[in-house]
Amino acid sequence: MSAYLVYVRDRITDLVEFKKYEERAPAASVGQPMTPLAFYGAVETLEGDKVDGAVIIAFATVADAKASYNSPLYQEAMKHRLKGAEYRVFIVEGITG
Repeated sequence: MSAYLVYVRDRITDLVEFKKYEERAPAASVGQPMTPLAFYGAVETLEGDKVDGAVIIAFATVADAKASYNSPLYQEAMKHRLKGAEYRVFIVEGITG
């Protein structure tokens, strides 16, 4: 079953740390079985707190999404994301159609 890894950025808190994340995170996706569907495009918040940015990445399975998120390269980059911004990150299963 397909899966979607969703990153919702609420706000940047430390631009220096966030820039480090932006520099390191792309290397973590090399060779991963993923398809970016949205990458910090224009966002219109319809309900809830304002969204500063969002990324949606499609994977063939939940296991693939978790493997990408838990990869050593991404975990190293994520240290800077956690210091530099407030995010909500989740995986949602797709539907079979």
